[in-house]
Amino acid sequence: MDPLLIVGVLIVLFAVFTVMKSVRIVPQARARNVERLGRYHTTLKPGLNFVIPYIDRVYPMIDLREQVVSFRPQPVITEDNLVVEIDTVLYFQVTDPRAAAYEIANYIQAIEQLTVTTLRNVIGSMDLEMTLTSRDTINSQLRGVLDEATGKWGIRVNRVEIKAIDPPKSIKDAMEKQMRAERDKRASILNAEGQRQSQILTAEGDKQSAILRAEGERSAAILKAQGQSQAIDEVFQAVHRNDPDPKLLAYQYLQVLPELAKGQGNTFWVIPSEVTSALQGVSKAFTESLPQSPATRELSREEHSSAAKEAAEAQQAAAEAVAEAAEADPTTGPRQLGPGAVTPDALAHLQEEHLRQEQRNPAP
Repeated sequence: MDPLLIVGVLIVLFAVFTVMKSVRIVPQARARNVERLGRYHTTLKPGLNFVIPYIDRVYPMIDLREQVVSFRPQPVITEDNLVVEIDTVLYFQVTDPRAAAYEIANYIQAIEQLTVTTLRNVIGSMDLEMTLTSRDTINSQLRGVLDEATGKWGIRVNRVEIKAIDPPKSIKDAMEKQMRAERDKRASILNAEGQRQSQILTAEGDKQSAILRAEGERSAAILKAQGQSQAIDEVFQAVHRNDPDPKLLAYQYLQVLPELAKGQGNTFWVIPSEVTSALQGVSKAFTESLPQSPATRELSREEHSSAAKEAAEAQQAAAEAVAEAAEADPTTGPRQLGPGAVTPDALAHLQEEHLRQEQRNPAP
């Protein structure tokens, strides 16, 4: 092969290699520091960049996006001398690639150690219960200290989160017992509150029921009293309007007397003096003649008419019998009559008795 051709090929390869070394393409949200002759020269921006080959030195890319770093659990002693393990998560972002490359050798390791130190200082001033319930306070204090310390490194700490706080196993058991007792206490309180509320509602219901029942009984008693009052008034008006005889009142006394003796416990009862007067009135009412009612007077009139008619017929029959006897034996005078015969004197006596009865009980 021709030596000139070999030299030409080498020159072309060297030229291509030189061009490639002078062109640098940086992706978005990345940055690369450039040193010229061992001294910081510039920071390459995202896009196409040109450098002087063999003079400028381009360092590896630095990620400008927000990064998440999870540190391993760290043992921390609380104020009440209990060892707890705390696992933290850090969110940070590189804002100055030059400072991140030249101000700190390894900013990830530096942030981790600073987080552990700050966490021990913060937790050391709290007891276990406060540590478990003050995560927001711990996060705020950690973020403030880390952001202030890492600012000169070109790093901004956005958030610091405590992922887990693990107390010792004995403390966990005690906490579980405490929580169980607290839950049992709350359950007992809720049960007692429920029973109390139930009793209150039951009492309120009984109260309302008693009030409504009392109002119903009162209304019923009022209506019953009004009805009795109207009934008594009607009876009183009827009694005074009809002007009853005292004998009728005495008879009412006798009707009430059996009702007094119907009670099961009435083995002894006293008869007032008014009852004795009533009995006397009743006896007089049955021994003396009472005024006849319209129905009785009508019946007496019919009886008197029939009695008068029968007496007239008997008188006529007796007169005919006497006349027949006289015609049969005019010389002998009156004969001896049998026990069932009717004489003229007897007929006259019957007529006189009938007239006296009509005078005593005249027909209306």
